[in-house]
This record gives sequence, structure tokens and C-alpha cells, in this order.
Amino acid sequence: MAGSALLLASACAQARRPGAVTFDLPSQDLGASLRAVAARAHLNVAAPSDLVANRQAPALSGDYTAAEAIDRLLEGSGLHAEQTGSAIIVRGDAAHAAAGQTSIAQDEVVVTGSLIRGAPIASPVIRTTQDEIRNLGRTDLGQVIREIPQNFGGGQNPGIGQPVPSASGADIGGGSALNLRGLGSDATLTLLNGHRLAYTAVFQSVDISAIPVDILDRIEIVPDGASALYGSDAVAGVANIILKRDFDGLQLSTSLGKATEGGDFEQRYGAMGGARWPTGGLIVAVEHGRSSEIRSEQRSYAKDNPGQTLFPPLRHDSAVATGHQAIGSALTLSFDALYNDRRASNDYVYAPRGDPSDSHGTWRSKDRSAAVAPTLEYAGAQWRARLVTSYGWEKVDYSASECDFGVCGPTGSGYYRNREYSAELGGDGDLFSWAGGTAKLALGGGYRGIGFERYNGPDAANLNTRHTQDSYFAYGEVSLPLIGKANALAFLTRASVSAALRYERYPGIGQIVTPKLGLIAGPTPDFDLKLSWGKSFRAPTLYEQYQPRSVYLYEPAWVGRPEAPANESTLVLLGGNRALKPERATTFSATFDLHPRDTRFDLAATFYRVSYRNRIVAPIRFLSNALIDPSYAAQVTRNPTAAEIAATIASGATFLNYTDAAFDPAMVDAIIDDGNINAGRVDVRGLDLLVSYVLPIGRHAIAMSGDIGYIASDRRVTIDAPVETLAGTIFSPPHGRGRGTASWRAGPVTLTGDVNYTGGVRDTRGTPNLLIGGMTTVGLTARWRIAAASRWLDGFDMSISAQNLLDAKPRTIVTRSPQDLPYDSTNYSPIGRFLSIAVRKTW
Repeated sequence: MAGSALLLASACAQARRPGAVTFDLPSQDLGASLRAVAARAHLNVAAPSDLVANRQAPALSGDYTAAEAIDRLLEGSGLHAEQTGSAIIVRGDAAHAAAGQTSIAQDEVVVTGSLIRGAPIASPVIRTTQDEIRNLGRTDLGQVIREIPQNFGGGQNPGIGQPVPSASGADIGGGSALNLRGLGSDATLTLLNGHRLAYTAVFQSVDISAIPVDILDRIEIVPDGASALYGSDAVAGVANIILKRDFDGLQLSTSLGKATEGGDFEQRYGAMGGARWPTGGLIVAVEHGRSSEIRSEQRSYAKDNPGQTLFPPLRHDSAVATGHQAIGSALTLSFDALYNDRRASNDYVYAPRGDPSDSHGTWRSKDRSAAVAPTLEYAGAQWRARLVTSYGWEKVDYSASECDFGVCGPTGSGYYRNREYSAELGGDGDLFSWAGGTAKLALGGGYRGIGFERYNGPDAANLNTRHTQDSYFAYGEVSLPLIGKANALAFLTRASVSAALRYERYPGIGQIVTPKLGLIAGPTPDFDLKLSWGKSFRAPTLYEQYQPRSVYLYEPAWVGRPEAPANESTLVLLGGNRALKPERATTFSATFDLHPRDTRFDLAATFYRVSYRNRIVAPIRFLSNALIDPSYAAQVTRNPTAAEIAATIASGATFLNYTDAAFDPAMVDAIIDDGNINAGRVDVRGLDLLVSYVLPIGRHAIAMSGDIGYIASDRRVTIDAPVETLAGTIFSPPHGRGRGTASWRAGPVTLTGDVNYTGGVRDTRGTPNLLIGGMTTVGLTARWRIAAASRWLDGFDMSISAQNLLDAKPRTIVTRSPQDLPYDSTNYSPIGRFLSIAVRKTW
């Protein structure tokens, strides 16, 4: 059986008679009808997606309770619904009910953003299902997350190159990571079925593109501070990659795609097999994928920068497995496992083609990761408890080679290693019931450890580092319904509050307690007001603390003084800081959730604010402006003394001279300290708008959705430094991003169009600032699904997609060296128009 899909919504369960809601649904996909019922009835509905897949629901019109509506939709299907607390669960025959009752009730009524199963949450939630991803013709989860307006393309993502500052992102290993609100990959917590994974390379990120779409059920993203629930690195929010729970059969899939301007020929081949038995189930999915590179010579806006890789060639082999087995009537043993092997490379140049030196090089990486998370769960009548353990590792091996004046050879190699291991015991259940509903509580605690190692070879022992970090935690969360159907007021139909508290101790760093409060109030059945406030934190990463400090000697022109005498030089200090303190933040969000009962329209508008203190940064955002930007004055020592120069060189593990002359301390004009520090503050605020509408057209309907985000952010490195604008400037999130989709289905055919907009940014690296125009892409996908048509076509699913149909291109930016990519690679894609076909067959 394919995985269970949690269908959640928020509308009122009250219409012309008690508990009834007005429905007007066309004959459509059964899953879509169940989602609509959930949305109108303000209930959780859990439906195993293999049971509802490729089933057509009858039209539904009239006033029904949620249970009545679902019963009518399931008539003649062999399926039935059961009420379990605040959830309705769709089940199959008796054998399936015996196999699925525990797994669905225990696992699938979990909402990301709360540790209490089925509890309402005051934070906004963005959900994307596998079906929606396939309707859009997407086959890579990395591409899916980069199109979410609340996510920034900086951090760890393929294709990021020079001159992007390291604080804004880099491509190490070719993986794709979430970076909510542009606060950094290390400020977004990414989970797999609720479990933590090992970090990737140096950015404390998780490669989401390692998960095959075939085994995905849905992605849930909470773009709101969640440290009180999940711990460190959930400052900007949390993303949960939820896998299918069950699948019975075999599925083969393949997809081919090509960029019409050249390069990026993509191939994916996948297989998924699963079995379900009365007391459990197992799924294994494997995928092989590869894509060719995009070179600067293949794009009109990059031809003046020949020899560069705009988007790397990628190859990956991944496997994901998940399973569960009931042990008696109350215990269930389950596990999730992941393995990924990814290869990538990048070409770069030091001198333009035609230059006598013709200096160029290649960076190659091999990124392997694995994780396993066994869970033992007990399900009592009112309480559930579970013991979760996890272990994961990640390894990035890299090598570099260069050619100068026709002489080529290796220039270095090394590796990064990350480990994660944890154990947690927790549980949740009912406290008491009263007129407002049932109060619920979650409690737990545990241990987590991480390890990091960087190795640059035996000849660079002073650059090698290896460290571990332990943490201990305990948490509690309560959900208290104040007003419900039984005690509704004339001016308040429902209200609930939630509160969470988490304690964490990091030996050698410190300890912290973080709270989170939530309020949901429904003045009428047609809308809710949701408020969320909390404290969040992030412990400094091992790389941020122990990255070896290096000293570089540059010509002053490289750091902002092109008029300096030719014989002068500047020292630049980069690297870690063992005295770093944890970052702290206060987060707030207010959501106006409108869902009129008698319409197919839903709107959620969220205002949010994140006030960061002690943000860990390399303080100089653009090193090319270090000597001319007054914002960096505190990091610059001008006309240093001989003692200051000697102390700076002694503090570094390495000293590299990038000038054409021998080092002369008397000619050093300045010392620039760009080592990691706790910045004074970072402030992020903005507005998200999520809207959906179903437009009836005859016997069919067009389902439309939109996601628009506006963000503003700035930082102050020290208390005396001026405020520095972030959002809306180059290599930071643009002020505005948006996406819209419209999907029409008639029988087995679905047509979907999508529009993605990324706003423009200002290039603040020079004076005057230059405006870089935004980018809008349009896509169109046709999908054809057949069920029970014939022996050969049954379970056949094919899609043809054109992404960026109008071939929009990124705007060019000023480049200062042959290595620089001529566009903002954190915000805009070089792929261009991309045509693809995907085929899937299930037996």
C-alpha cells in the first residue's frame, strides 16, 4: 500500500443543522474530495494513499456532517471510515484494517509543529504532496524546495559559485538544502519522518535531494521558530520529509529531460517495492540519477566568462527504506533508513581564455551519507510512548587540480566528516476532558551527539581538525482547548492555547531554556486568528568554532583600495572562533486564516518577525569593499604596528601570499579581521500569503493556489556599526517572491500550469548601487493516469512538462575576476527552458 496521506484543514463543522457543513464537490479524484471535506469540517482525515489513488469520487452536494460526507464519497469503494478521537481514518478491508489500525493511528495523525498528535498548531504550515509535485512535472526535491517563496536559494545548493560570500552559500558536494527566510541552512532544521540526520560538509545542512520522490508522501514546512519543540537550529523553522507508510507491489519509474539551450541532460531511473502483511509492512525505494553540466559557453549572458561551470554535472545513487512491525497489540517496532552517494564537479578559471597563463582548474567531490532510525512505540488507550534512536554519518571527499601555462597537476585533496547519534524517550496523551475539549500533554528527554572532522592531508596537519559535541535535553508541551462546540460563545466559536518548554545543556558551551506559546481563536466559523510567540536558539557549529584560522596577504585593490601604491599589501584573517556563544532569537507570527463555509476559497495571511541576537557571522559581507565601507570599520586596523602584524600572522594556522611581491611587514597598510564573531543582531520581518480556490466548470473544476512572500531584513554587526540591509540586496533573498498554480483534471488527464516569480535585488558592492531585474518563469505539465483500463495500462502514469517555457534568463552582474559567475547564483537559475517526460508503472 502506498503511504498514508494526512489531509488537514481548518474550516468550521457547523452549518444549517448541528455539525453539518454545506458541500458542493464535483466528481473528481477521491483524495481531492477527502481533502476538501477535511478543509470544510475542521477535522484531521487520514487516508492511506494507495487506497484512494486512482479512485474517482462521486459528486457531493448538500448539507452533511463530515462523517456523512465521507461515507457518501466511499460508497461502493470497499473502503470505510472510523472515528478516532479528533480524526477520521479511512480503512480498507478487514485484513488491511488489522494491519493498518496501529500504524495510521499512531503515526499519520502527527502534525509537524507540535509534539502532540493531532493537536492544532498556531504556527503557519506549508504542505506539498507527492501528487502535487508530479502534477508540476518535478522529479527532484531540491528543485521543489527552491521554488518555495519562503525558502532562499543560498546556503548549500548546486550551482552557487563566485563571487557569492561564504555566508550566503556555496556548493560543496552538489546537495540541496533548505534555507528558510535566508537565515542560513544552519538555522533550518530538516527531519526525515521526524528524525534528525547527519549534517552535510560545513554548512550544518541536510541534503533533501537524496530522497526519491517515489517514496515521498508529503513535505511539511513550519516557517516559524521551533527550538522549544525540536531544539537547536530550528530558529527559522522546521521541515519534515514524510515518507509513505505502506506500499504493496512494485513500481518502476523513469524520467528524461533536457535544457533547450544546451547542457543539463537529466536522467532518473527508480524502483520501489513493498509488501504489507496483517501486522506490518516494508518499503524499499532506489534511484539512480545523473545530469550533465551547464557551461558558460552555452548561455548568451555568460559567454564573456568562458571556461566556467554554471551548474555542475551531478550523479547520485540513493536508497530509502521504511518499515513497521506490530509486536502484540500495543507495541510497534519501526525504522527508517537512508543511503546516498553523490558525485559532482566544477570547473573554474583564474585567467580568461586567451591569457598566456590560461589558468584553470577543476574541483571534484564525492558525497556519501547514511542514516538509520529504529523506533519502539507503545500505544495505550489514552497515552502513547516511544523510544527513538538514530545514527547517521556523512562523508565528503574532494580533490582539486589546476593547469597553469599548460602544466597540469593535482593541487590538493581532503575530506569532511559529519556524524549524528541520538536517543530520545517521549510520550503524549490525554490529561482531562471538559466542555472545551480534551487537554493533551507531551513529555520527553534524551541525548544527542555530533561529530565533525576536516582533513586536508598529511602535509597540512595544522588545517586538520576533529571535534565532537554532546547535548542533553528535556521538553514538555501542553495543548488546552478552551472553547469548543459544547461551550461556544456568540462571539467566539472555538479557542485553544498551547505552551512548550525545552531545556538543553551543551557541556563547554552553556545551557538554555526556550519557551513557545500559541493561541488559536475562531470568532466565527469562517476564520481563525492564530498567534505564536517563542524563543529560539542555535548552538555554534563545530566548523564555526574550530575552523582553522588562516592569514592571507592581498593587494589592497582586492579589498577596496584600487588607488593604493603597487608595493602596499593587506593582511586578511579568516576562520573559526572557539569563544563563540549560542545564537538567540525571539520569534513571533500572527496568522489570519479565512475559510468561508459555503465557498471553495481559503486564505491565510501571516505576519512574522525574527529578532536575532548573537548571530554568528563572518562580519565582512563583501571583502571587496572591506577598506571603503564604513560598516566594517571595527574589523579593520589601519597602519598596524609591527607587533600587531606579527600577532596576526602567529594566530593563523597558515599564511598565504597572494601578491606578486615578497612579504614585507613594513608595506602592510591594514589588517582585516573577518573571523567568525557573534554579530550584534539580525532582524527579519515579512508577510506570507497562502490562497487556494476551486473554480467549478461544468462537471469539472480548476484548482488554483498561490503563495506570495515579502521579506525585509537587516543586521548590525556591532552596537556601534550602522544598520546593513540584507533582503533585497545581491546574494540575499529578494523582497518579493511568489508562485501560483492552476490544475484541471478530466478523467485520467490533468493539466497544470505554474508561474514562479523572483524579485529583483540591488547590487550594493559598488557606488552607485545597481538594480538587478527579477525573473519570472512559466511552466505547463500534462499528466495522464490510467487505472483498471487493461492489464498492461493499469497503473500507468505519464507526464510531459515544459518548465520555464518562455526561457527567462538571469540578469547579468558586474564581475571582478574570471572566476565570478555573471549573475546572482543564489536567486536565479541558469537552466532556462527545460523539457521533460516522466513515466511510472505500478503493479
